[in-house]
Amino acid sequence: MSDASDIWSRAALAVACFSVDPAGLGGIWVRARSGPVRDRLIAGILAGLPPMGLRRLHPNISDEQLFGGVDLGGTLSSGRLVRSSGILGTPTAMLLPMAERATAGLSARLALALDAQNGHALIAMDEGAEPDERLAPSLADRVAIHLDLDALAVGDCPVLETDFDAITQARALFPNVQALPEALDTLTRLSARLGITSLRAPLLALRLARASAALMGETLVDEEDLTLAAELVLAPRATVLPQSETAEPEAEPEQQTPDAPTDPEDTTEQSELDMPIPEDILLEAVKAILPTDLLAQLAASKAPRRTASAGGTGAAKRGNRRGRPLPSRPGALDGEQRIDMVATLRAAAPWQPVRAKQHPDRTGLHIRPDDIRIRQFEEKSDRLLIFAVDASGSAAMTRLAEAKGAIELLLAEAYARRDQVALISFRGEAADVLLPPTRSLVQTKRRLGALPGGGGTPLAAGLRAAMELAEQSKGRGMTPSIAVITDGRANVALDGAANRPQAAEDAQTLGRVIRSRDIPALVIDMGNRPQPGLKDLASTMGATYLPLPRADAQRLSTAVSVALDA
Repeated sequence: MSDASDIWSRAALAVACFSVDPAGLGGIWVRARSGPVRDRLIAGILAGLPPMGLRRLHPNISDEQLFGGVDLGGTLSSGRLVRSSGILGTPTAMLLPMAERATAGLSARLALALDAQNGHALIAMDEGAEPDERLAPSLADRVAIHLDLDALAVGDCPVLETDFDAITQARALFPNVQALPEALDTLTRLSARLGITSLRAPLLALRLARASAALMGETLVDEEDLTLAAELVLAPRATVLPQSETAEPEAEPEQQTPDAPTDPEDTTEQSELDMPIPEDILLEAVKAILPTDLLAQLAASKAPRRTASAGGTGAAKRGNRRGRPLPSRPGALDGEQRIDMVATLRAAAPWQPVRAKQHPDRTGLHIRPDDIRIRQFEEKSDRLLIFAVDASGSAAMTRLAEAKGAIELLLAEAYARRDQVALISFRGEAADVLLPPTRSLVQTKRRLGALPGGGGTPLAAGLRAAMELAEQSKGRGMTPSIAVITDGRANVALDGAANRPQAAEDAQTLGRVIRSRDIPALVIDMGNRPQPGLKDLASTMGATYLPLPRADAQRLSTAVSVALDA
């Protein structure tokens, strides 16, 4: 992995290339936590922008602000329909803070704006704390430059200096910069070897190589420009570790009969134009800057992308009183709903001239029932994680210690996200609720540490206790999920009898009930050998089945966290 100075130097080159052709490159995705490093990069980006304007977007920006709409004040004062122009109405650079929290709808709208190529550019500031908290793929695919500055310290990042004269000259030269026909073929083949499936990547890389050549005052893209493009555009998009291809023996050049003498200068120019694109050199440059933990990052990126609605929140409930505001909807005056006065006036404003002519004897505004707009809010319920832990003798001899460690890690993460947790232990002949729903991390760890082991495995009793607790929490407005951690060797029926076939049948019955009540669940097989019966039980419950025979506490908690967030 490159050192900090190399990362910052590449970031400075990326900012300079972006300043030359911001709309053509689509934008920059910067992954960095809030701090002086990110502030210095933003200052450098903003200093080099052309006079296209800059607008700051909010992750929950409305369609009216983006696309424009009815200008309520102008319409009411002039007596005719007046429309306002939105942010996307004129070419502009859009700064999107907290880009990892942008909704799917906003990401789709911005992606369409970038595809239209009307002069827009996006500067996405990603502050995600977890690997799966990332910019939406639809936007990441459309911005050329990806920068990860999360590991840099402010001492490694000197202030970026902007050479305005060089950038101005490069913008004027950029339309005349050309590339060899083989350049795009080489970048496309290199993208395929890196596992990049999008055809936008080589096109954006070639565009950045042209901007780099313009900065150097050249009209032909050379090897250094292609190398920089591969490092800034292709390397961050890599999904596989590339392997060097075996070199094929080169065919001997055919002997040519001497022709008429040519000008040496013409020969030199022709040889430069026919120069083969060094694909292997580009590949080695990309491999040199790939992170050593690329495989781990790829595994994390395959997890469901977290947005503002993921992690620590339960089901979304729409109401008319409180929560996050949503677009208003048409409604009626019933004395109970809250009226959105601004939206109502906006709906009625375009019709005022027509209605005034229909009723010349009336003064003031003409409001009709179909103009009424009702406020809407979206409220998130608390999420409850119910851990049903097998504390029987067989589990205690195998994986109970790892299960306790994993649950402690999960409890700490749940506490940070303000989830509520509950703990159920089943052993002997019954199940006990050791801890009702709570956010107390200290109390939960104390109860978990005192969790004893031994006795039979009343799996059905544990499922019943978890289901009853989930139903109770639903009545209190929470969104429950059940995580069952067991080795699958159920041998105690619901009536307390030591009857293995009956115990398995009772567990299947409870599994069908849990599925019918639409309770999300996760079944973790912590036995040394995965049990087919436990997999069947998970299928009956409609739950995710995770066989983790040799995972330690850290891996176990990571698997559970990803499955629950899904």
